[in-house]
Amino acid sequence: MSETCVIIGAGQAGAQAAHSLRQGGYEGGIVMLGDEAHPPYQRPPLSKKYLSGEFEAERLWLRPEEFYDTHKIDLRVSTPVGEIDRAAREVVCANGERIAYDTLLITTGTRPRNLPLPGFDLPGVLPLRTLADVDRLREVLERPCRIAIVGGGYIGLEVAAVARELGHEVTVLESQERVLNRVVAPALSLFFQKLHADHGVDIRFGVTVEAVEGEDKAQAVRLGSGARIECDLVLVAVGAVPNVELAQAAGLEVDNGICVDASCRTSDRAIYAAGDCTSFPAARYGRTIRLESVQNAIDQAKAAASAILGNEVVYDPVPWFWSDQYDVKLQIAGLSQFHDETKLVGDPDSGSFYIAYLRDGRLLSVDSVSHPRSHMMARRSLGEVWRDDLLPPA
Repeated sequence: MSETCVIIGAGQAGAQAAHSLRQGGYEGGIVMLGDEAHPPYQRPPLSKKYLSGEFEAERLWLRPEEFYDTHKIDLRVSTPVGEIDRAAREVVCANGERIAYDTLLITTGTRPRNLPLPGFDLPGVLPLRTLADVDRLREVLERPCRIAIVGGGYIGLEVAAVARELGHEVTVLESQERVLNRVVAPALSLFFQKLHADHGVDIRFGVTVEAVEGEDKAQAVRLGSGARIECDLVLVAVGAVPNVELAQAAGLEVDNGICVDASCRTSDRAIYAAGDCTSFPAARYGRTIRLESVQNAIDQAKAAASAILGNEVVYDPVPWFWSDQYDVKLQIAGLSQFHDETKLVGDPDSGSFYIAYLRDGRLLSVDSVSHPRSHMMARRSLGEVWRDDLLPPA
């Protein structure tokens, strides 16, 4: 009897895993369950080219819809999962249907972090994670409006850039003393603060958001100081949390993500996980990490598929990320946490430079601003160096 691999999650990782399984010769059934109404699609363009109208929805699809039929992948959209029954080796869908599996792969990704504050359930308060979220935002942006963005991280700044280029008024509300405070050096924060200020974005630092005010829809954000930021739309961009509830309820080990080994296997040998929802051992950094990136979703899904096929690999990536804001491209290689030194190379006023992060004189990470050569060199260098003693013990 043919085996069946069920994939929970129809995003970048789930789609890549299904493709890699077929490429690797997997002849069993593949069932991919997604809770959204769309086939698997790219998320990075959502806050950039799709939001601006440069991309239509069909350009977001990772594969043509006929791909799944051709490769005998049973893709089921609008099919949320309610339970994993490990004893019966079945996935229980929210509609009550039970699907048996021999191998299960969890690729449930993340969701936007909520702010449990008064008024954040009003119409006009939006997260930005899914295609549906951006479609609602695009509707608002069809007419002149005032946008309050809660959070000065990558998503908040990317949306601010698109909104300003479309002619809208934008206020960014950041609780820290600088944008991208937790992830980049002060010099890079200053560069992006100036970039957005030059484009007319009003950034407020060190503010506490207390509530969203309005009758039938969001009309203002009230700050801890008592100040009111009048607006037509509030975008909540305060980070993401991994979707681990299904795994946790099934008794799988969870710690800032679904815990997997270097071959993407969970604490149940029949269940694997990949992508943003996982916490995995990174030998090169000497600790367990969780990554939210397209690169990780694709590469870890390939590793999971390889392990399911019986060809286990050690997944130990050099992380890389990017962000597009106006005509500036930021590319990041490596992880800068625990650095004790930074080196700025080039002139930020020129718009092309990079910042290297080091610990004990050894390279950890490089942030490249419109400087692709340094990014590629950093990825190559970091991939060649084994640094298991670079960071302090976890």
